[in-house]
Amino acid sequence: MRRLLAALGLASLVGTAHGAEYAVGQVWTYKTRPGEEASTLQINKIEDYPKIGRVYHVSVLGVHVRNSKSPQGFTAVLPHFPVSKGTLDNSVVSLTKQQPRNVGYEAGYAQWKQAIDAGSGGVFTITVAEIVDFAEKALSQSP
Repeated sequence: MRRLLAALGLASLVGTAHGAEYAVGQVWTYKTRPGEEASTLQINKIEDYPKIGRVYHVSVLGVHVRNSKSPQGFTAVLPHFPVSKGTLDNSVVSLTKQQPRNVGYEAGYAQWKQAIDAGSGGVFTITVAEIVDFAEKALSQSP
């Protein structure tokens, strides 16, 4: 079908994120966990590494992640996750017109960068919803 649309010059009319060019500052809707449909992800930084390829540093906004260390008992912003293009391709739904927010991802990025430089870091290759679940499991554990 896509080939037929491309041959007809209509492929650009098909709304899909899989052919998307991702860029710093973009805010995307994504396939969220139930109840977090208003959540978005923001691309903060993009880097290329010889051993792991292109890395997208994203923040996830508008979530409700249980957090035992938070006074409110939950966190609404997950400031930094390094993800693969496959993660974005399998997660994002549509590009929004929202302006990027200052989410303070730099501290998480610095920790990740230190680990990657030491040879022990990596990137997430699972979906963003699965990453949010992973974060909630880690943050909801008692100290």
